[in-house]
Amino acid sequence: MENILLDPIKIGLWELPNRIFMSPMTRSRADNPENKVTPLIAQYYEQRSTAGLIITEGSQVSPQAVGYINTPGIFSPPQVEGWQLATKAVHKNNGHIFCQLWHVGRMSHPYFHSGNLPLAPSAINPQDHAYTPEGFKDTVTPHTMTIAEIHNTTQDFRRAAQNAVAAGFDGVEIHSANGYLFHQFFTNCSNTRTDEYGGSHENKARFFFETLQAVGKDIGFTRVGIRLNPSAHGFFGITIDKATIPTFEYIVERLNDYANLAYVHFTEPMAPVDNVPFAVKDIAKHFRPRYKGKLIINCGFRAQSAERVLQDGHADAVAFGKAFISNPDLVERIRSGAPWAKWDDQTFYTTGPKGYTDYPCFAG
Repeated sequence: MENILLDPIKIGLWELPNRIFMSPMTRSRADNPENKVTPLIAQYYEQRSTAGLIITEGSQVSPQAVGYINTPGIFSPPQVEGWQLATKAVHKNNGHIFCQLWHVGRMSHPYFHSGNLPLAPSAINPQDHAYTPEGFKDTVTPHTMTIAEIHNTTQDFRRAAQNAVAAGFDGVEIHSANGYLFHQFFTNCSNTRTDEYGGSHENKARFFFETLQAVGKDIGFTRVGIRLNPSAHGFFGITIDKATIPTFEYIVERLNDYANLAYVHFTEPMAPVDNVPFAVKDIAKHFRPRYKGKLIINCGFRAQSAERVLQDGHADAVAFGKAFISNPDLVERIRSGAPWAKWDDQTFYTTGPKGYTDYPCFAG
């Protein structure tokens, strides 16, 4: 049987050699005062440059966007310079790489903001934990964003996208998933606003579309992808209610108005939702009929299940996360049928090369 995973695909401006994409994954190796990419981080991405497309770990768009230790940013000149190491390393091997633009919103802590509160759509504590240099700290009730702060944050994303292009990225992915800032606007559990940024589907998505418009107008929509996680439930304070999926349906159907958008990147449920009222169990199958552009799906796929979702026509490419951590040559392993190495989850967020750049390729 033909392996569609190994077929080329056009995403935005780019002809990509396969449909095996590398999913964005926080790895916490930017352990320097500037939170800039280092030669070690560049080596990590270079090792995985046979992926059809690499989507980087979340890269914060401003100081206010930070919520974790040792994560790289894309808002300062040193950070742009650092990311150039990674893009040059990937391009040297004819790879392609998008930068994921990130703002964690309320999933932060005053530690990162000189004692000031994190920003969020509404003053609702997610009742979770933030990882700081002093260890895990309880999240706090965030500051409700003013309209001016919302508009300023849109401009932060626009400037970050410009910086990404200056750093040599082929495009950007706007992180609108996993309980972070845009996702917080999408859901009633975190957005109780009564102004033009809350209430209706249109209002809850307004900030997102204003930002998409600003970014796409500036760097071109063919360079812009979107990340969504409609059935996220039970983490980072996100809970599904009867309005959740209809809001995402509204967002996805409206994204069809952006005919040149690079892609929409969906995540299947990260935990079982069989017993969660109003949740959608099969995200790719549910949203494929609603979106006309390129659809990427991820979360827990193996070679066989990834091939099946493409054969069924529910997605155009599959993004692999943890599998790419321990298998820098994942594309070749899928091509040859070689076994996949296991990852060490104890080194996901540590510093240094262990569990990062020391996974070997398959010897055969």
